[in-house]
Amino acid sequence: MSENLSCDFPRASRTLCHDIRVSFEFFPPKTEAMEETLWESINRLAPLGPSFVSVTYGAGGSTRERTHATVARIVRETSVKPAAHLTCVAAAREEIDAIVQGYWDAGVRHIVALRGDPQEGIGSKFRPHPDGYENSAALVAGIRRVADFEVSVSAYPESHPESASVEHDIDVLQGKIEAGASRAITQFFFENDIYLRFLDKVRARGIDIPIIPGIVPVQSFKQTARFAKQAGASVPQWLADRFEGLDDDPQTRRLVAATVAAEQVLDLVDHGVRDFHFYTMNRADLVYAICHLLGLRPKLEQKAA
Repeated sequence: MSENLSCDFPRASRTLCHDIRVSFEFFPPKTEAMEETLWESINRLAPLGPSFVSVTYGAGGSTRERTHATVARIVRETSVKPAAHLTCVAAAREEIDAIVQGYWDAGVRHIVALRGDPQEGIGSKFRPHPDGYENSAALVAGIRRVADFEVSVSAYPESHPESASVEHDIDVLQGKIEAGASRAITQFFFENDIYLRFLDKVRARGIDIPIIPGIVPVQSFKQTARFAKQAGASVPQWLADRFEGLDDDPQTRRLVAATVAAEQVLDLVDHGVRDFHFYTMNRADLVYAICHLLGLRPKLEQKAA
């Protein structure tokens, strides 16, 4: 249940494997204070040389302008490669195609294509726009028609909340690949066996694109548990136990969070994983520490934002 190891040691995580690749996910800021935090985080993480950084797209396109502004600034002011998230919720094809063209004109060459949550909220039935893209595979195909973008898509080791099974999710993933996707980023998970079993099933279906594990450092256990419930990701009891009694002890909570995330990523390295996508929550410290444990060090030549 693993990718091929590329380091000739029993414990790859105990060595400096030089083929580790990381990417970071941010969300567009709502306020000036949040914008300052975001750019502090980008400047902190950019010297690690990520493969790309992605910027999320709010439900129903609610952050469209802020997402575009954030991505455009990353292009202008940093050396990192940005990836813009895009959904097909509540928008006609013509409108989405114009957004895609706008990203290309701004210098963006990578889009993370997602169907998006229903406008009525998670748990509601998704209804495509009458003149829009009906699903994520159609969105991928539409993006590829506009320009030669690199397109990443989502994958769900524990199955999408609306899906009947993991096998159905793999069918959907296959459709997105056939439409032009070249990478999948998974929903976050806490039990590595869940990801490794999913990876085995995907590879058994002949899917060979990168399936990058999504990792979320636990900034706040309550918040993370709430996100997990919405996303259909399980929260093991051992994780709840580790954060028990720490709601009013942020210093210890950060140490525990770093330990939990370190255990997870180093175990994945020992199983041959070399690519990681971090959901940063726009905060750099935990992610930076984890990347250091993975062997990443700042590169000297980085243009700061």
